[in-house]
Amino acid sequence: MRSRKPLIGVTGPDRGGMIAWLFTSLSIKLQGGKTTHITPLNIDMLENVDGLVLGGGADIEPVHYLKEDSISSEGKQQSMPFLNKCLAIVFYPLIFILRWLFSLKIHTSIDKERDKLEFSVLNYCIENDLPVLGICRGSQLINIHFGGTLHQDLEEFYVETPQIRSIFPKKEIEIIPNTHLSHALNNQLSCRVNALHHQAIDELGENLTVAARESSNEIIQAIEHRQYEFLIGVQWHPEYLLLDPGQRSLFRQLVISAKKSGF
Repeated sequence: MRSRKPLIGVTGPDRGGMIAWLFTSLSIKLQGGKTTHITPLNIDMLENVDGLVLGGGADIEPVHYLKEDSISSEGKQQSMPFLNKCLAIVFYPLIFILRWLFSLKIHTSIDKERDKLEFSVLNYCIENDLPVLGICRGSQLINIHFGGTLHQDLEEFYVETPQIRSIFPKKEIEIIPNTHLSHALNNQLSCRVNALHHQAIDELGENLTVAARESSNEIIQAIEHRQYEFLIGVQWHPEYLLLDPGQRSLFRQLVISAKKSGF
C-alpha cells in the first residue's frame, strides 16, 4: 500500500502573490509533495500539514523588530551549463512577464493580518517539529520570530557594486560548508541566485546561524536554526530557479523532511 504524499502549506497574502504560489506549488509537486495555500482567510488545512513554506512578499511591519547597521567585503565565480543557458533565455523572461502581469503595487504595502498569521503558523510548526523553509520575507520573519532584526534598506551596502534586483540568477553567494543548507543544495559552496528584496537580516535571532552570505559584501543570504533538522530561511526565490538542480534539491529535502515528520 502506497503512503500518502506529504502536505506542504505555502503561506501568502489574501490578494496577489499568485505567481509565487503557483511556482512554489509546482516546485514542491515536482519533488513528490502536495500543497495547500495558507492565507489569513484560508487556514483550514493547517492542522494537516507536514511542512511549511513561508512565502515572499510585502515587508514585515517594523514594530516586530528593531534596526541597526554593519558589514564588510569579498568575492567568487561560477558558470552555468550550456543547455541551461539556452533554456534560461526563454524561462526567466517568461517568469518576469508573468510576475509583471499579475503584480499590483498595493501588495507591497504592510500586511498586518499576514504578519499575524505567519508568526502563528511558524510557531505551530516549531512546536510540532515540522520542517520550515522561509523564502525572502519568510527568511526575515524566521529571524524576527527568534528575536533578530533587519536592515530596513540595503542601498548603503551597494556603493562600490550595484544593487542587483532581478529574477535572473545574477547574485553570487557563498554557502557555509557543513550546514543543513549546503547539504540541501547538493553540497554546493557557491552559486548564483536571484534578488527581489530591498531588506535583509541584520542581527541574528537566538540559536540561528548564518548559512550563506553575498560574496561581494557579506550580507546574510540564508539562515538556519541550530536545533532543528530543517528550519531554513533563504533571501532569494528558489521557486523561480527550477532550472538549477541545487534549488530543486532544496525543495526535495523539504519534502523528504516533511515525509519523516508527518508519517
